[in-house]
Amino acid sequence: MEFLPVPTAVEKAPSVLTPKEIVAELDKYIIGQEQAKRMVAVAMRNRWRRQRIDPDLRDEIAPKNIIMMGPTGVGKTEIARRLAKLSSSPFIKVEATKYTEVGYVGRDVESMVRDLMDIGVNMVKSEELERVRIKAESLAEERLLDLILPNIAGGAGDTQALAPNESTREKMRRLWQEGKLDDRIIDMEVSSPSPQVEIMAMPGMDNMEMQFKDIFSRVFPSRKKNRKMKIREAYSILIQEESDRLVDMDKVAEAAREKVEQSGIIFIDEIDKVIARRDHNGPDISREGVQRDLLPIVEGCAVSTKHGLIHTDHILFIGAGAFHNSKPADLIPELQGRFPLRVELSSLGREEFLRILTEPKNALTVQYTALLATEKVRVEFAVEALEEIAFFAERTNQETENIGARRLYTILEKILSELSFDAPERAGEHIVIDRAYVRESLKDVWEDRDLARFIL
Repeated sequence: MEFLPVPTAVEKAPSVLTPKEIVAELDKYIIGQEQAKRMVAVAMRNRWRRQRIDPDLRDEIAPKNIIMMGPTGVGKTEIARRLAKLSSSPFIKVEATKYTEVGYVGRDVESMVRDLMDIGVNMVKSEELERVRIKAESLAEERLLDLILPNIAGGAGDTQALAPNESTREKMRRLWQEGKLDDRIIDMEVSSPSPQVEIMAMPGMDNMEMQFKDIFSRVFPSRKKNRKMKIREAYSILIQEESDRLVDMDKVAEAAREKVEQSGIIFIDEIDKVIARRDHNGPDISREGVQRDLLPIVEGCAVSTKHGLIHTDHILFIGAGAFHNSKPADLIPELQGRFPLRVELSSLGREEFLRILTEPKNALTVQYTALLATEKVRVEFAVEALEEIAFFAERTNQETENIGARRLYTILEKILSELSFDAPERAGEHIVIDRAYVRESLKDVWEDRDLARFIL
C-alpha cells in the first residue's frame, strides 16, 4: 500500500520552532484539530518570546493556560503529549477525579507538581548520563579488567597472579573488545537495594510520606554482596556505577528545577468532572473543593518537594474534558480566569478516520504491518479496505458510544485477530487486506448490533 509522503524533520532546535513549524510537526501525528494545534503552538512560542524579554517584565508574564473541550478520542491528550516531546518539556498527565478536597479521601493536588519534578529530574539525569557515557564506558572497562585479570590469572590466593604485566592486561582488553569474554563468569561485589518501607499517609499528607521514605532510605542504606555473573552483565553494572559517580545530582536537581518551572506542562484531564452538578443532590461536596485546591497551583505558588521548592507561576496548565453536561463557565470564577484560552475539538468522521489510517508516521496500519513483518508475513492494506474500516468506525460511533479514533483500535484488532494468531505458521505469505476481507471479518458484528456493543 502506498502512503502519503512524510515531511522531512525540522532541523531547528525545538525551542526555536515557529508556530507554523510546530503545527507542521504535530501534523505528522495528529489529524485535523487545526485550531487546537495553532493555539498550543502559540503558547509554546510565547515561552521562547518570554525568555527574550527584560527580566523585570519577564516574571510578570503569566502562561496562557488552555482548556480543550471535546469527546474522548479526538486528540486532546495526544496534542499535549506531542507538544511536550517536541519542546523537550517535563510533562505529566493527571486525572482531576483522583484528587479530592483536603480532608476527604484522595490525593493532595500538590502531588502533581512533585510528580512533575521527579519527571524533570529523570529527564535531566538521562541527558547527563548520555553526556558522560563515553567516559563512563572507559572507566568501567578499566574496572572490568581489574576484575577479569585475578579471576583468569589464577584466582584468589595466588598473590603473584594479582599483579599481571601490562601486556597481559592489553591482551585481555583486546579479547574483551572482540567479545570473546562476554560469557565468562566472574565474582563481583554489587549493591543490594535497601528494604522498601511503605508509609500509610493520611489524605493530603503526601509530602510527609515522601519525607518518611527519604529518612528510611538513609537509615537503611544499600548493602554490598558478592554475585557470580557473566562479564557482559558486570560491564553494564559498572557503566551504571561510573555514570552515577560522574553525574552531580545537586546540579541535576537545580537544572531540573529550572526546566520544570520555566517549561513544565501539566495536563489535567477530566477537569469537567470536578464541576458540581446543579441538578444533582448527591455527594458533590468535594468537587468545588478540588477546584479551590487547584486554584493556588494554577495561579502560582511554591510547592515543597524532595528536590526543593518549586514555583508554579510559569508552568503551562492544559485542562481537558468532554464538557457534555457542563461548560467552562461552570468552573469557579477564579479558576476560569486562569484558563484564558478555550478551544473546542471537533468529533471525527469517516474522512478523518481514513486519514488517521494512512497519514501519520505512527499510523495503525504501519504498526500492524511492522508487527506481522517480524513473523515474515507481509501485510498490505488496500485503499478500499481502509475506506470500509473508516465507514464502519463512523457508524459504530454513531450507534454506540462515541470513542473517536480509539474505535479504530478495536476494529483493526477484530479484523486481524485470526491472522495475528496464525502468523507464525504463515511465514513467507503475502496477505492483502481488501474490502471483502474486512466485511468477512466483521460479518457477525455487522449483522448483530447488540453484539457490536460488546465486541467493538
